[in-house]
Amino acid sequence: MKRPDFLRTAAPFPNWEPGINRSGFFANYNGGKMSASLNLKHAGAMEVARRFIAWADVFAESFTAGTIERLGLGYEEVSKVNPGIIYFSSTNQGQTGTYCMQPGFGTQLVSLAGFTQIIGWPDGEPCGTYGAYTDFISPRYGIALVAAALDRRRKTGEGMRIDLSQLESGLQFLAPLLLDFTANGRVAGRVGNRSIAAAPHNAYPCAGQDRWCVIAAMNDQHWHALRRAMGDPQWAASSTFTTLIGRKRNEDRLDELIGRWTRGFEAQALMHMLQSAGVPAGVVQTSEELFADEQLKFRRHFSFETHPEIGVHAYDNFAPRLLGTPGSVTGPAPCLGEHNDLVYSDILGYTKKEITRLSAEGVLD
Repeated sequence: MKRPDFLRTAAPFPNWEPGINRSGFFANYNGGKMSASLNLKHAGAMEVARRFIAWADVFAESFTAGTIERLGLGYEEVSKVNPGIIYFSSTNQGQTGTYCMQPGFGTQLVSLAGFTQIIGWPDGEPCGTYGAYTDFISPRYGIALVAAALDRRRKTGEGMRIDLSQLESGLQFLAPLLLDFTANGRVAGRVGNRSIAAAPHNAYPCAGQDRWCVIAAMNDQHWHALRRAMGDPQWAASSTFTTLIGRKRNEDRLDELIGRWTRGFEAQALMHMLQSAGVPAGVVQTSEELFADEQLKFRRHFSFETHPEIGVHAYDNFAPRLLGTPGSVTGPAPCLGEHNDLVYSDILGYTKKEITRLSAEGVLD
């Protein structure tokens, strides 16, 4: 395989040993799927691709704009083979426009969409999100679009081309800040863990090494509940902190005083105490703690599947719980080309002799 899926080369790997079938990143996003390999640059691949297209309901691609057309699999060509196909393209900035040909990854789009500018401390440099954030959120739009297109096809018999821009998908998550600019001319900046609409609003230190609990007083009711939980100390009753405006003006001092109090508590215990008191609070959990989280365990969020090269591996299960059609991870992620025989024989109708020939000629590389 000359050009494998990029995620197959991405860490983490078990025991830090890389391998085309050993990426935990790839595995988590591909549990229960099949893998059939096809070298689209091989002269003999187009006939195979046409069989796939004739069989398929959905054609999805995420190449840089223009690439799939050069391979001979643009929408015009594909729809001739299967007029009812739902043709879904997900690219950095869409299929049209000045910068549609610009290559890149979600890690760059995070900055282009404006996220990096608002993340970090007010006196520090911009910070990025963890990973390629737009890669994680734009598929949620994509699946809704594809489902809607399939429903439309069921009613009309018509296929559809969908052009999804990751940049534009990302902007939806900054809508309040964009509206603030259009309405007030205000450009959002970096505020750390704080909020323009709440105080206190921060991650506060707790007992132990690097232990934290987030507290957010979104209104006066939350603030008064927090005061009671703290034993209504004299400083909290001061006119300095009576109003949200006053708390915002003195937020450094407010965070310092609350932090002194939170240091005397274990993070989990503090979270439960504050929640019981009516204060929005949440412990800052580590990756290890997520696997021990009682709520996630009860909901069976993590599905543990045995992969032939990775071994037992945790997969994120489906978060929605559908009563009539519950979904779940049905097995480990596939090794590269693991299901070639099954797909090419049972689905596409090739004989074993034909599959052997295609493999020997490099069509399935």
